[in-house]
Amino acid sequence: MKGHRLILTVAAALMAALAVALLQGCTADTPGVELADEDQAALESLGYVANEIQHAGGTDPAKKVLVLGIDGMDWILASRLIDEGKLPRFQALAREGGFSPMLSSIPPQSPVAWSNFITGADPGSHGIFDFMHRDPETYLPYLSTSKAESAPDKAKVFGFIPVKNEFSMPFTDYVFPLAGGAALNLRRGVAFWQVLEAAGIPCTVFKIPSNFPPVPSEKGLVRSMSGMGTPDILGTYGTFSFYTTDPWPGSDDLSGGYVYEVDVVDNVVEATLYGPPNDFKDYEKIEERQGKPVAYDEKKVGIDFTVYVDPSNPVARLDIGTEEVLLKEGEFTDWVEVEFVMVPNLVTVKGLARFYLKQTHPEFELYCTPVQIHPVEQVLPITDPPEYGKELVDAVGFFYTQNMPEDTKALEHGVFDNDIFTRQSKIVFDERLELFRYELSRFDEGLLYFYFGSLDQSTHMMWRCMDPSHPNYKPEEDAAFADYLENLYIKFDSVLGEVVDSLDDNTTLIVLSDHGFAPYYRKFHLNRWLYDEGYLVLKPGVRPERVEWLLGIDWTQTRAYGIGINALYINTQGRESQGIVRPGREANELIDEIAAKLEQVRDPESDKRVVITAYKTSECYHGPYTKTAPDVILGYGRGYRGSDKTAGGGVGMEWITDNEDEWSGDHCMDYLHVPGVLFTNKSIASEQPALYDMAPTILAEFGIAKRNWMVGSSVFQTEENRLAGR
Repeated sequence: MKGHRLILTVAAALMAALAVALLQGCTADTPGVELADEDQAALESLGYVANEIQHAGGTDPAKKVLVLGIDGMDWILASRLIDEGKLPRFQALAREGGFSPMLSSIPPQSPVAWSNFITGADPGSHGIFDFMHRDPETYLPYLSTSKAESAPDKAKVFGFIPVKNEFSMPFTDYVFPLAGGAALNLRRGVAFWQVLEAAGIPCTVFKIPSNFPPVPSEKGLVRSMSGMGTPDILGTYGTFSFYTTDPWPGSDDLSGGYVYEVDVVDNVVEATLYGPPNDFKDYEKIEERQGKPVAYDEKKVGIDFTVYVDPSNPVARLDIGTEEVLLKEGEFTDWVEVEFVMVPNLVTVKGLARFYLKQTHPEFELYCTPVQIHPVEQVLPITDPPEYGKELVDAVGFFYTQNMPEDTKALEHGVFDNDIFTRQSKIVFDERLELFRYELSRFDEGLLYFYFGSLDQSTHMMWRCMDPSHPNYKPEEDAAFADYLENLYIKFDSVLGEVVDSLDDNTTLIVLSDHGFAPYYRKFHLNRWLYDEGYLVLKPGVRPERVEWLLGIDWTQTRAYGIGINALYINTQGRESQGIVRPGREANELIDEIAAKLEQVRDPESDKRVVITAYKTSECYHGPYTKTAPDVILGYGRGYRGSDKTAGGGVGMEWITDNEDEWSGDHCMDYLHVPGVLFTNKSIASEQPALYDMAPTILAEFGIAKRNWMVGSSVFQTEENRLAGR
């Protein structure tokens, strides 16, 4: 028997070696996104930038531009705090340089807004219209900024021999793809730093949203780390784990987190931290053998861990993998490296996690962050070049790599309270500040763009604490945090002081945000309104509250539907697979009819207008991707926003309800009502700066002309100078 096992082991090892050899000799067509002719022409035009610069006399090698992106900094709040003398460094910058409201995008959502900033164009040119898009063939929603492309069915051995794209390891359930899939950045258009690189200007682009995976550098002059859109190791925007002896009703079905019931036996807790599904398993083979399907959760690779709970003191010891970690009640641990074994001795996936011991007695409660993509051993590409991740870790240690790392879901579901959330947010801020200081310390040429997201996420969650009129304001819990957001603005004032003190005379400083903020008091359920008005029809027997992901809708009678926070689509023939509205005159008349009705909707409780402007994208978008855009963008009044139910393709019971969530501040409203900020150390000539002005502004600082796809202009140039080409 032992000899038989040895033969099988040796055979498996030989097959594994053969698989590795085959993998090295296999290729496949590279997955990609379809680009419009305009994008192809724009990319090809980069080859002429260097000659253009040379013909114009070259660039100033001493010139530098530093851009500090502070997501969500609000014009109204910043102005008030400046007037009160609480932001002295921002006040000085405004006095000595420039300060202006910054127009956001339509709609003013971060992935849309930062894409405007990146390309110098509107959504018609970059194709990002909302956090959520839909597939017009299936109507199913998907996240707008990136997607994972599956491995192709066929691979090529030695570049030309077509074979099935898998190698099954004999005597096991493991299968190896001969050529893998890819993570795809769905933002189209050309980024301004691609133009700078073409001109020979080095760039560091840190955590800019809508840049996952990061745009590859063509000349080795750009180092970048992906930002908003970067998933955790599960491929989600952030999924926490919570282990408790006291689960609550509904805790088995949470968005953004998993709750696991555990037992304490003789002061010991045994549990598992789950990672990604094991794509190296042949589940068809397993299901055929077992005679039943393999559930998704059973496909996940887990790491067993043990917690030894002190019987009398609020401390414990966590043993996970080779790590022994001291847990103290009420404290976050440092980063712990975790390793998920996909194929024993061959394939592992590394990640990072922090733990928070919420309680040891009388109940046991342990929180674990979403498992982060390891910045050194990246399972998905988050830095370009890849070694940039190791360079950052060597400089400052491990850090959050996922987009929007503040755990808003943990606060929404009661796993965190205000105190825990703000302490976790401080960890995020402090890590980001250390990374910024590292990059600032070595910024001696070209461009440095650096992104902070803490103000955005904190304002979303903590607005209610400074607003007693919010439906979810709880004085016994929130009053103590009334100054939290103000103090965060003051922190950024201190950061600005460090920046200004480090500048030389050759550096242009730009501090900006992508949007401002407003209270979020009431939810507008667009699909319910469309249902009540007869534009959206359900299949017989389908109850409105049961509809999710647009499933259950009768497309043979539905003329309009909502998906995403601000988007409304016409069910158009030739675009949607089951479209019934003829394009052209019929569709345009329907758009006009619905837009006019929406602008007349009033809140029955206050008589306020819910929708200020229903923007027709055919009028406000320009570029090749306008044809795939929503037909109408809803510009909500301050205090109102599209509901999460509509964003996920739901209908619901009522068309308007109170917002009783912790997510109490927002910006997905009329873009004119939530301006961001623009601070610079130069005078601002533009009367109304917009985000798409910033790409041509940055290019102009290096003596590079605005590109033909850009709709904005330099904010430092007067209209007269623009017309004169200066």
